[in-house]
Amino acid sequence: MKSFTVKLSNAMASDSLKIGLVLDTSLDGVDGVPQYVIHLGEWLRGQGHDVHYLVGETKRHDLPNIHSLSKNIGVVFNGNRTTIPLPTSRRKLRRFMALNHFDVLHVQTPHHPLMSQRLILAAPSDTAVIGTFHVLPYGGLARLGNQALGVWLRPSLRRIDKMLAVSAVAADFCRRSFGVKAEVVPNMVDYERFHGAKPFEKYQNGKLMILFLGRLVERKGCLLLLEAVARLGSQDIPDFQVIICGRGHLEAQLKRFVAKNGLKNKVIFTGFVEETDKPRYYASADLAVFPSSSGESFGIVLLEAMASGRAAVLAGDNPGYRSVMAPQPDLIFDPKDAAALAERLQSYLLDDEARHRMAAWGSQYAADFDVNEVGQKILNIYRQVLRKRRGQ
Repeated sequence: MKSFTVKLSNAMASDSLKIGLVLDTSLDGVDGVPQYVIHLGEWLRGQGHDVHYLVGETKRHDLPNIHSLSKNIGVVFNGNRTTIPLPTSRRKLRRFMALNHFDVLHVQTPHHPLMSQRLILAAPSDTAVIGTFHVLPYGGLARLGNQALGVWLRPSLRRIDKMLAVSAVAADFCRRSFGVKAEVVPNMVDYERFHGAKPFEKYQNGKLMILFLGRLVERKGCLLLLEAVARLGSQDIPDFQVIICGRGHLEAQLKRFVAKNGLKNKVIFTGFVEETDKPRYYASADLAVFPSSSGESFGIVLLEAMASGRAAVLAGDNPGYRSVMAPQPDLIFDPKDAAALAERLQSYLLDDEARHRMAAWGSQYAADFDVNEVGQKILNIYRQVLRKRRGQ
C-alpha cells in the first residue's frame, strides 16, 4: 500500500483530527471493506490526521496505529467467509476509549454488538460517530439476519450522528433493515495506483486477454464465464486467452470444466493474486469480466479495472454493479445467461474500436471515484458532524 504524501500548511496541520476507523473483522483480507478502510485511513494520514485502526483481530503490522481489540472466529455470512469478534470486555473498551480521546469514530456497518457497539457506547459525548453501511443481502436468510441485528444494535444506532452508505441500494437496505436514513458517499479507488500500472510481459503474446478476478465461489460467477467461453470455441474471432485470478472452493470444479470442454490451451488459473499485483493484471487485460449474480452493494473491482485505462469492463446485472455501471447499461449482462455473455464477448473481441472506446470511457469515469475526491467528501462530513456535536 502506497502512502499518500501531501505538503501541509501550518493551518491544516493545526486543524488535524484524531480519527478511529472501526472494523469488527480484520485488515488481513483483500475484500472491499478492509480496502475501503485502508485507502481512506492512509489518505487521511496523508492529510495530516492522526488515524487509528480499531479492528477485531488482525495480523498486519505494516500500518501504524493498529489496535486489535478482540479475538475473532470464522463464519460464513452473506455468501462470504469472514470473521466476527468474540465478546470483548466493556471495561477494556471503555478504558481504551478514555485513553484515546477520538474526535471522530468512523464505524463500518453492519457492525457487531459485542465490539463495535460497545466502542460506540463508550465514546465521549464530544466524539462524532459516523457509520458507513456496506452490505446488500445475498438471499433471504441474510436479509432476515440483518433485520434482527438492527434490533440488537438500536442503542449504538441512536448514538451514530450520521450514517453513510456506499451506494443507493445499500442506503435503501440500511433504511429497511436498520430504520436509518443514510447519505450516499460512494466507495473509492486509488486511481493513480491502477492507472499507472504496467502490464505483465508474459501476457503480451499477441492474444487478446479476458480477465476474471475474484473469489471462486458460486455468486461471483466464474463458471458462467467459462460456459460462455466454451461457446466461443467454433466462432471466427481473434485468438484470445482467459486468465482466472483467485481461489475458492469451486477451483477444482472449474478446472474439471476447463478440461472437459477442451479449454486447457485457453484458460490459465493464477491462484490467489497479491494486492500489489492486481493493477498489473488489470493493465494486461483487454476485457475484464465480473459475472457476480448478487450480494454486491457496490462494485469496487469494476472501478479498479476501469482505472487501468486498458480493459473494457463487463458486469453482471446485480443492484450494486448496476449502480456503478448506470452510465453505460450496455456493459451489463444477465449473470445467469451464458449464451448472452458469449455474444457480448464475441462482439467486443471482434470490435477493437468499441473495446477501446469503452476502456477510455471507464478510465475517465473511474477518476470520479478517486480517493482524493471521495476522501475529501468524507473529511468534510467529519468536520460538519463534529461541529454540530460540539455545538459550534
